[in-house]
Amino acid sequence: MADTLERHRVDPKRAPAAPPRRDRPLLLALVGVVLAGVLAVVLFVGVGVHQGVPDVAPGINPSASYLMKLDVLGGGAPAPNFTLTDQHNQLVSLSQFRGKSLVLSFNDDQCTDICTLLAQDIVVADRDLGSAASNVVFLSVNANPYYPGVSAVRSWTDDHGLGRERNWVFVTGSPAALENVWKDYGVEVELDPTTRTVVHSTELYFIGPNGKQVALGSFGTASADTAIYSHTLAQMADDVLPASEQVNVAGPTVLAPDQSDVAIGARVPSFTLPLLRASARTLASGSLRGRYTVLNFWSSTCTACIREMPAIEQAYRDLGAKVNFVGVDVSDNRAAAAAFAKRIGVTYPLVSDTSGDVASTYQIPGLPFTAILAPSGTLETLHPGAMTTEQLEYVVKNLNPALMHA
Repeated sequence: MADTLERHRVDPKRAPAAPPRRDRPLLLALVGVVLAGVLAVVLFVGVGVHQGVPDVAPGINPSASYLMKLDVLGGGAPAPNFTLTDQHNQLVSLSQFRGKSLVLSFNDDQCTDICTLLAQDIVVADRDLGSAASNVVFLSVNANPYYPGVSAVRSWTDDHGLGRERNWVFVTGSPAALENVWKDYGVEVELDPTTRTVVHSTELYFIGPNGKQVALGSFGTASADTAIYSHTLAQMADDVLPASEQVNVAGPTVLAPDQSDVAIGARVPSFTLPLLRASARTLASGSLRGRYTVLNFWSSTCTACIREMPAIEQAYRDLGAKVNFVGVDVSDNRAAAAAFAKRIGVTYPLVSDTSGDVASTYQIPGLPFTAILAPSGTLETLHPGAMTTEQLEYVVKNLNPALMHA
C-alpha cells in the first residue's frame, strides 16, 4: 500500500475540457493490487460537496447524495466526443449514445479492488432500473495504458460480473488516444513505468440524452455500500431520462440515523454473543471500541461464504494487529460451523448468532454480509455479498489512512 497523497481535482462546475483548478485538494488513495504480478493502483476522489452540503436530485436524499458526492451541474456543458474500441472489438463513439442516459467512468482494467466495487454496483443498479436499463448506458474508459488491449478490457468485464450486462461498454485504445480522452475530461492519471503502476481519479459523469453533462459523482469507499450506492446510481441515471421514460427505481435509499439502527453514521445496538468454538465464553461488542471493526456475517451452509472466508482470513492476517475482525455465524449448526471454520483455517474470533437476532439488527438481505464499524461504534460501511481481500483492505485503509503501510 503506497502513501496517501494530495492532488487537485477538476472544478465540477466548469466544462470538462477546462484545465483543473488548483484551489481544492484531491485525495489519492494508492491501492496496491496484484494481478499477474503487476501492481495496479487507483484513487478515491472526494468530489461534489459544497461547504458540507451535497447536491440532490429527484428521488435522491442528502444522505444518499453523500455516498456519491453528487454535484448537479447547472445547464451542463457538452460532453467531449471520442471514438475508442469496446470489449467486443467494435468501434464506439460517445456521440452514438445520444438519446440515452449515459454514465461515464474511468476504470483500470487490471484493478481487483475499488473498480470492482463499482462493477458490483452497476450490476445491482441495472436490476434496480428494471425496464429503464435499456435506456441507460454505463460507459467506461480504460485508465491503464500499460494494458490497452481489447482482451484486457474483455477479461476484466467477464471476471467482474459485467459480461451479461448489455448496457455495459468498456472501451480502450492506444495510450495516446486514451490520454487524449483523459485530458478532455480533466481526469488525472499518474503513471510509474518502473512499477507499471497507475493512479487515476474516480469521477462519474452523468450525461443526458442531449449529450450534455447533467451531474458529477464519484465512486470509492462508499461504493462498498452496494445496495444503497447502487440505488443512488440508478436513480441519478433515471433522473437524466425524459419524464416519459422514467421508472420507479427499486432498491433502498439511505435512511437518516433516527430512522434505522443500521443507518450509515448511526450507533448500532450492542450485542453479547458466545464464541463459536468456546460457548462458555462470550464476546461483547463494547470490547471492540477504540478500533475499526470488521463484522462479517456468514454461515457454513452459504456457498459464497465458503469462497469468501479465506479472503477475510487474509485481511485479518494483514490488518488484525490494528483492526478488529469478528465473524458472526448466523442461524447455523454450531458443530458444523466450527468444523467448517477449522477446515478453512480461520483464526479471527467467531461468534454464534444462533437466533439470528444480531443479523436482523443489520437488516441483512442475505449472506455473506460485511459491516464496518468506527472506533466509536458507529456504522461506516455495509456491503452485501462477498468481498475480496483487496476490496476489504482498500475500504478499511481508506477509512483509517494510518493503516496505509500495514
